[in-house]
Amino acid sequence: MSIEPTARIAVTRRQILGVTLGNALEFYDFLVFGFFAVQIGQCFYPATDPNSSLLLALATFGAGFLTRPVGALVIGGLGDRIGRRPMMLLSFAMIGLSTLGVAVTPSYAAIGLVAPVIVVLCRMVQGFALGGEVGTSTAFLAEIAPEAWRGRYISLQYAGQGASALLAGIIGVCLAIVMSEAALGSWGWRIAMAIGAATVPVGLALRRTLPETLHAGIAATPMPPVRSYGRVAVFAFLTIVSFSITNYVLNYMTTFAKVTLGLPSGVSLGATVAVGLATLTGSLLGGVMSDRDGRRPWMVWPMMATTIGVMPGFWLLTSYPTALMLYAVTFILRFVLAVAATAAFIAVVESLPMRVRSGALSVIYALALSVFGGSTQFVIAWLTGVTGNPLAPAWYMFVAALLGLVAMALARETAPAKMSPQSLAGCS
Repeated sequence: MSIEPTARIAVTRRQILGVTLGNALEFYDFLVFGFFAVQIGQCFYPATDPNSSLLLALATFGAGFLTRPVGALVIGGLGDRIGRRPMMLLSFAMIGLSTLGVAVTPSYAAIGLVAPVIVVLCRMVQGFALGGEVGTSTAFLAEIAPEAWRGRYISLQYAGQGASALLAGIIGVCLAIVMSEAALGSWGWRIAMAIGAATVPVGLALRRTLPETLHAGIAATPMPPVRSYGRVAVFAFLTIVSFSITNYVLNYMTTFAKVTLGLPSGVSLGATVAVGLATLTGSLLGGVMSDRDGRRPWMVWPMMATTIGVMPGFWLLTSYPTALMLYAVTFILRFVLAVAATAAFIAVVESLPMRVRSGALSVIYALALSVFGGSTQFVIAWLTGVTGNPLAPAWYMFVAALLGLVAMALARETAPAKMSPQSLAGCS
């Protein structure tokens, strides 16, 4: 365990809300693009084959992951040098402006090839910002948390992502109810993105009052060798790869329900609400229970349940493609996955040395998501189209869940409540 003993930093609930809400708003902007992939594909990539249009839109979604490692190196690295607070302000401003750029870009019919070029550039800026956001904001939460409540504080990171998905889903459902399919595809999705951009002043106001947790003395110390936290880095990479794939398969349920199952947009977008609610509640439960019982049981057993439940869940969904079945399968799989993901993420964060926590976490997270998370929705859309098998996403998710389960089964316990006195005395 590598959380250094530092002086307790007094923070208010409003300041904690600033970190959580800021992260939620940033992920809201990023996720909206994926949720409206069908409509965005029709706007910027018109094609005679709807599947080709969708694949091009999902490829643009994946472009945002290409710049995540760069953002992780720059923003995450600077978070370990000049502080967490200024980097959280920078990442929030960048993703807000890039989201606004996508929202106001004219369609392909209006300006031709310039339109998709602008959208790709905006997506790359979004990815750059999110590449550094995760490490700096998570490091901040870990460093302000009381030892006995560290899991609860870090769980706010995933809970914020769940809140963003929930908000995006609610807005999507409302738009689908009040708008026709043609209007939703033409300009309705732009409203959802503009709402995200409009929150930038609020997020900046909340984050600018945050205290700094990286003190000058710590920032001036030499970087620890990678071999000192190499085992943690490998565990982090494998689990984040697993969560990236499984998470984005479930985020794809909106598109899957519309394209593969043939459900209307209003019903399909409801899957996003299920994903958001399950992520929010599952993350908070994982944080609370892992503080009480330790990290390992609350990552291993829920991950085992996820692995076992993937194939039966998708079989039920494809056999009985109703709204109720869509929401039930999506919620249950995402809930147990969120519990496991949160507990594992907490173990990773509290095991990394403070001197490299922001940068190392950002880079590991960004690489895993860039290679696997960014390609997931494109891969499963392609596999479904090529094989004609609606269970293709389930097989992809099953393999990823099994990978995560193996990594967790080999992980060490890191919760302070379950550490021996000798282990705690040896923490650096």
